[in-house]
Amino acid sequence: MNFRLQQVIFCILAVLLICVHSAAGAPIPILDLTAKHLPGQQQEIAPIEYAVETGWIDLGEYCDISMVKKRVAPVRRPALRLPKIGKWISSRSIMIMDADTGETLFARAPDTPRQPASTIKVLTGMIAIKSLNNNDRVGVSRHAACMPRSKIYLDTRKQYKADDLINAVLLASANDASVALAEKIAGSEKDFAHMMTLRAKLWGATRTICRTATGLTAKGQHSTARDLATIFRHAMRDNEFARRMRQVKIRTSFGKTLHNHNRALWRVKGARGGKTGYTLAARQTYVGEFSRKEGSIIVAIMGSETMWSDIKHLVEYGFIRKRQIAHLNARPQTRLARAH
Repeated sequence: MNFRLQQVIFCILAVLLICVHSAAGAPIPILDLTAKHLPGQQQEIAPIEYAVETGWIDLGEYCDISMVKKRVAPVRRPALRLPKIGKWISSRSIMIMDADTGETLFARAPDTPRQPASTIKVLTGMIAIKSLNNNDRVGVSRHAACMPRSKIYLDTRKQYKADDLINAVLLASANDASVALAEKIAGSEKDFAHMMTLRAKLWGATRTICRTATGLTAKGQHSTARDLATIFRHAMRDNEFARRMRQVKIRTSFGKTLHNHNRALWRVKGARGGKTGYTLAARQTYVGEFSRKEGSIIVAIMGSETMWSDIKHLVEYGFIRKRQIAHLNARPQTRLARAH
């Protein structure tokens, strides 16, 4: 009897175990929203709100057991890669400066003294703007008229408006106009060159020494890429100077059309003004300002053999570098915001 009872109990236990196992493997039914409404009543489904915070998306309402959290992968922006410009640039000295802060964005031999050529006329034009009224009359000496090209062939028998000669210096890089202005302001080109050197030092260009008002090769005359960028940065803060530098062409009061030598104005996006230069000793030189949504930069080059190609590559490099710095400076602020 006890043996038969044991068999019955064993069978009952076996059946119970099978039922429990089957129940554990079966899906547990979940009440949907229809179970909360009477038959025939229209089902109202509450809209699901998506809240994004600190990289998580929460689906459902607060304290709802059906809430699901889904990790959102952070948005990865492509890294800002600086182009390898070394083999594309022929300039011996380079300075790319942040025009807003004065910080260096790129440099190659920026403090090596070199002949500046006509880029030094930035000082000539700036001093003339501050020293003369536009309608002041300027005579032309034989020394000024005999200057080599570039020139606008001034007549020693005539007098010219200072406004026209300043434009001739800054746009057409006229050597005869440069000397005529220098003699009008300082009495001699030598004394005017001394004024140019003092002005450069006042602006922080301490490695610049001027011997001429034109930038023509002269013993003891030199500047650096850093100094040229510094000088141009200060000059462009003057509205009158900046206005003249962005003119593509202008007609003088005596009927001559002056064309700007700065081709970057129509070749490079964001060009605001610049000064070119060339002599056999200096080779090609340039200094100019460029502005885009990232801000403004100054590009100065000396000793170039491919000036316009160099400028194009350096401007693009400068703005990429500026964006890269802005991105790096913004990263700590982004992390701090997410921590809150």
